[in-house]
Amino acid sequence: MTEAGFDQRTFRHVMGQFCTGVTIIATSDAAEKPVGFACQSFAALSLDPPLVLFCPMKTSRTWKHIEASGKFAVSVLGQEQESVSAAFGRSVDDKFDGLRWTPSPLGNPTIDGSLTWMDCTLENVLDGGDHHIAIGRVHHLGDVDDAKPLLFYRGAYLSTNHPQQHPASSLESFLTWDSGAWL
Repeated sequence: MTEAGFDQRTFRHVMGQFCTGVTIIATSDAAEKPVGFACQSFAALSLDPPLVLFCPMKTSRTWKHIEASGKFAVSVLGQEQESVSAAFGRSVDDKFDGLRWTPSPLGNPTIDGSLTWMDCTLENVLDGGDHHIAIGRVHHLGDVDDAKPLLFYRGAYLSTNHPQQHPASSLESFLTWDSGAWL
């Protein structure tokens, strides 16, 4: 039990009710070998300046390479990339083995076939309990594929098979809502 009166399993179950996208956060190690991990704790943070955040576990083997290089790419996975997510969720030495990827302008690995990617430098790192809160400044953006995203919900992958609806104007405060796209 935590001091809040619930255990980690209950907390994980409740947090699993929030649907997230799946990304791959990647950089190169000191030997210029690509390294990365699957990450669902990714979000847009600011439009001006363009900032994103992600939360790696403090025990992450990839995190030490991101921190050392000071840069990373975020590849947003599509629903056809469950196997990519699964490969990056495992603890193996070469998660890029057999995977097609392209270096970003900053030299970070981006996953081919992703919905899009962002090329970032590490701006700040904050304490987040057993995780870090890593803030990145976005320098380059990839083209956007119109495929559907890979989603994670209640401990499993989820697909979206319904047509996209025009959002209500009340969503203007959502950072990623583009009112111009609906005109």
